Amino acid sequence: MKVQETSPTHHDTDHCCSGHDDHKQKATNDHNHDHDHDHDHGDSGEASILKTRWMLWLSLLILLTTLAITFIFKIKIDRTVEIALMLAAYLLAGNKTIAIAFRRIARGDFFNEFTLMTIATLGAFYIGEFSEGVAVMIFYEIGELFQDIAVSRSKNSIKALLDIRPDTVTVIRDHQNSLVSPDNVAIGEIILVKAGEKVALDGKLSSESGTFNTAALTGEPRPDVISKGNTVLAGMINTEQAVEVTVTTLFKDSKLSRILEMVQEATARKAPTQLLISRLAKIYTPIVFLLSVLIILLPYFFVNNYDFDQWLYRGMVFLVIACPCALTISIPLGYFGGIGLASRNGILVKGANFLDVITKIDTVVSDKTGTLTKGVFAVQHVETTLDKQEFIQLAASLENYSTHPVAKAVVSYANAAELQKPLEVREIAGHGLAGIVGTKKVLAGNLKLLDKYLIQYPANLADILETIVAVAIDGAYAGYFMIADQIKEDAAQTVADLKSLGIETIMLSGDKTAVVSHIAQTLQIAQSYGDLLPEDKVAIVQKLKDQGKRIAFVGDGVNDAPVIALADAGIAMGALGSDAAIETADIVIQNDQPSKIVSAIRAGKVTRSVVYQNISLAMGVKMAVMLLGAGGIATLWEAVFADVGVALLAILNAFRIQGKKI
Repeated sequence: MKVQETSPTHHDTDHCCSGHDDHKQKATNDHNHDHDHDHDHGDSGEASILKTRWMLWLSLLILLTTLAITFIFKIKIDRTVEIALMLAAYLLAGNKTIAIAFRRIARGDFFNEFTLMTIATLGAFYIGEFSEGVAVMIFYEIGELFQDIAVSRSKNSIKALLDIRPDTVTVIRDHQNSLVSPDNVAIGEIILVKAGEKVALDGKLSSESGTFNTAALTGEPRPDVISKGNTVLAGMINTEQAVEVTVTTLFKDSKLSRILEMVQEATARKAPTQLLISRLAKIYTPIVFLLSVLIILLPYFFVNNYDFDQWLYRGMVFLVIACPCALTISIPLGYFGGIGLASRNGILVKGANFLDVITKIDTVVSDKTGTLTKGVFAVQHVETTLDKQEFIQLAASLENYSTHPVAKAVVSYANAAELQKPLEVREIAGHGLAGIVGTKKVLAGNLKLLDKYLIQYPANLADILETIVAVAIDGAYAGYFMIADQIKEDAAQTVADLKSLGIETIMLSGDKTAVVSHIAQTLQIAQSYGDLLPEDKVAIVQKLKDQGKRIAFVGDGVNDAPVIALADAGIAMGALGSDAAIETADIVIQNDQPSKIVSAIRAGKVTRSVVYQNISLAMGVKMAVMLLGAGGIATLWEAVFADVGVALLAILNAFRIQGKKI
C-alpha cells in the first residue's frame, strides 16, 4: 500500500495567526486547508494549483479591465455598474477567505488573518474605495498562491521518498509467481525482483549477486553490488538481471517504512522560532486590531474637522500592513524547505526543532565502530617468512572452519578457489585452531596459541595494537595477519571540517583504549576514551553537558541508544545502524557517511539564516509602513504592495533553501 503524501493544507480547526499550536500541523499555515480544501496539491503539481485558482484569475481580469477602461481609455463607468463589477471581483477572489473569517468569528476567534483581511477590505468598500478593496483581496490571494507553489516545490524531495514503495510484489509460491500486496508477504518467503523494479521488503539476496541503485535510502546515486547472503533493503532499485530475495522483515517493519514514518512526522515538531512566532501572533493580532480601532476613533478627541471616513481609511491601511502573513507563511516554509534539503542529501531530520538545535552544537561526540570506522574486520597487512600465496592459502584453509569474525576476515582475504579441506581441525578455546592442511601441521590464532605450543616468535608482535592472527607451520613460526577495522574514507575530512566550524570532536568506544587512541590520533581527534560500557558513555556525555557543552552524539549500535537520547542532538547511522539507535535519534544519516554530520549542520545554518532574514525583512518593512499608514502617508495600494510584497520576497527567499549545496 503506497503512502499518500501529506497534503500541504490544514483543517479549519487549526489556528495560525491566533497562535494555537496543533502538533499535527505540517509546514504551512492553516489558511491553506480552509482555503483550498477542494483540491489536492500532493500529486497535482504547480500547473494544477494554478488551474484551480480560476476564480482568482477571473477576478484579476475584471479588476484590470475596469481600471484600464477608467484610467487608460478615459471612459467613465456608471457607478452602479462599477460597484457590481468590483463586488463580483471581490467575491470571486475572496469568497473562501470571507467564509473562513465568519466561521472563525462564530467560534469566538476574532483575531486571525482572515478576519483582519475581511474587515480591511469591507472597510475599503464602505468608504467607496472599491478597486483598492478588491486589490487587497486579490494580492492577498496571490500571496497565498505563491505559498502553495512554494510548499509544492519544497516537498518534492520528500514526496519522492513517499512514492517509492511498490504497491505489489512478486512472490514465488509453489514454484509459481504470484503478484500480491507487500503486506501479505511473510518472513522467509522468496520474492522475485525484476530488472528496473524496486525492492518492496528487506531481505537477504538469494541469487549469486545483484546490482542495486540505493539513492532512495542513501542519497547516493552510485550502484551498489550485493553478493549472495547479503542484505537488500526495501526502496533499492534492481538495475540489472532479475534476482531473488528471501524476506527477513515484514513490510510494516522494513527500514524504508520506518524512514517514511520519520519523514511524515518530521514537520509536526516545531522549531523554537516557529513556536515563538505562534506565541507572539496570539498577542500581536489583538493588539493590531486595538491599535487600528484607536487610529480610527482616538483622533475624534484631538483633531479639528475630524472626518470618520478619512481615519477609517487610515485604520484599514494599518490593518492590511499589520497582517502577519509573511511571518506565518515564510517561517514554517523555511523549516520545511530545510527538512527537504536535508532529506535530498540522505539526512532525515525528525523535526524542524532539530534544525535549530544542530546549529548550536559546539561538541560532536562520536562512537568509533560503525560510525567513524566501517565496523568490518579486514586484513590490513600480511607478514610471512614463506611464499605469501602459499602462506595465505594454508592459514585460510584452516580458518575456513571457524565462524569467528577474525577468521572470516582471513578467509575473505584469500582466494576461495585455492582453499583446501583440512584433514583434521581442532579448536582450542580462547586460543585458535590447530589442524592439518595437505601435509602440513598448521596453527592459527593469537599469541597465546603459539605460547601454548612453545613456538618462538618475534617479540615485537606483542606491541602491535591491532588484532593479529599468528600462524605456525610444522612447529615453526611462519608469519601473521594484521586485522583491523577500517577507518571510513571521509572520517578524517569530517573531523577537519568540524574543527573549521569551531566544533570539537570527541571519540568514545567500547574497544581497547590503545586501539581507540591510535585511531583518534590518525583522525587528529584530541580526546578519546576506550573500554567503555554504555553507562560510561552516558556519564561522559552528561559530564560534558554539565560543563555547558552543546552535544551532538553520533552512533549506530543498541548500546548507543541511551546516549543518543541524552544528547542535545542525537544522530544515528541509518544504513547499518540498530533499530534502537535509529528510533531514538533526532537525525538519521542514511548512508552512514560521517561527512553527512557536517552537511546536517550546514542545512541547519542555511535554514536558520533564511528564517532570520525573513523575520527581519517582514518586521522592518511592516513597522515602517504601519507608521506611514497611521500618519496618512501610505495608501491602501501601498499597504497591499508592502504586505504582499514582503510575503512574496520571504517566500522566494525560502525557495533558495532548495537550491543550496551542503
